[in-house]
Formats: sequence, structure tokens, C-alpha cells
Amino acid sequence: MSKLNNTTDDGMQLVVFDLDSEEYGVEISQVREIIKMEEISCIPRTPDYIKGVINLRGQVTTVISLRKKFGLMEKEVDQNTRIIVAEIDGLTLGITVDAVNEVLKMPKKDIEDTPAIISNEATTKYLRGVGKLDDRLLILLDIHRIMNEDELVEIHQIDKSQVPDEEPESREE
Repeated sequence: MSKLNNTTDDGMQLVVFDLDSEEYGVEISQVREIIKMEEISCIPRTPDYIKGVINLRGQVTTVISLRKKFGLMEKEVDQNTRIIVAEIDGLTLGITVDAVNEVLKMPKKDIEDTPAIISNEATTKYLRGVGKLDDRLLILLDIHRIMNEDELVEIHQIDKSQVPDEEPESREE
């Protein structure tokens, strides 16, 4: 069965971003928003791909490094670095990328399944295929599958631990 079953007859609308000199695309319906990089509060004793948490309009949001998650070397944050915010299993998650380039519509005829030579469970569970765009190739990701169940539980616990307990009732004097 094709991993591209969510595409329409017209194709899919993609957010295209850079990561370590490669271009990736995620379906726009999987992206809640894209924000500029901001101050991230580090959380001790978390996996190395978890950068920390941010305050996203009053909501504590865990931010992960997609570079670290994919086993790539970290890169210095610059003016192009962005955080792609997504909802994954009811959890708001920020994902750092090197740059967000464009939003485009890719015709279904230009999207192929992940090549069989790299199709194995460990490396391709989050791959949706490869998009051909003129002289460019886009690696298409399923953002909802980047994190496994155990990782999502861990992130959920981090988010909960960063929310202050309810304020004690005020005492009248």
C-alpha cells in the first residue's frame, strides 16, 4: 500500500525546508505554524535531540532538533533557522529546521514511493516518498511519525513537568 494515500488527485501542498543541505517537504496540513527561532529553555537529563521548551503564547512547548533526531551534526542557529510547530497525538511540538523555503503544490505524478533500496522499518517509517521538482528532489516526511510512542510519552511528561502547580489559594489578612 502506498504511503501517499493522503494525497488528492491534484497532488499535495507542501512546506519545503532545508536540513543539512537537503530539501524536505511536509504536507501543509501537518503544520500548525512556523515561527522564528527564539530562546529555548534547556531541560536537564533529556535525550540529546530535545533542545528544551519554549513559551508559545502561554503554552509550554517542547522543541526538538530534527538534525539530532536524524543523527546529523548540529549547526549554529542563524537568521534562517525556524521552528515548525505541529500537533502530534494531541501534543504541540516544535521542530527546528535550518530554513523554511516555500510552500508549493506538488502534482501527484511527481511523487514516488520511497525507493526500495532504503525501505526498511527503522529509516523509512517517517518517509512518505520522494518528490521530483524540476532538477530538485524533495524528501517527503510524515511529521506525525518522526517521534515514536515512547518518545512522545517522554515529551508529554516534560511538558507537564514545566507547568507550574496551581497557585495556592490566597489568604485574606
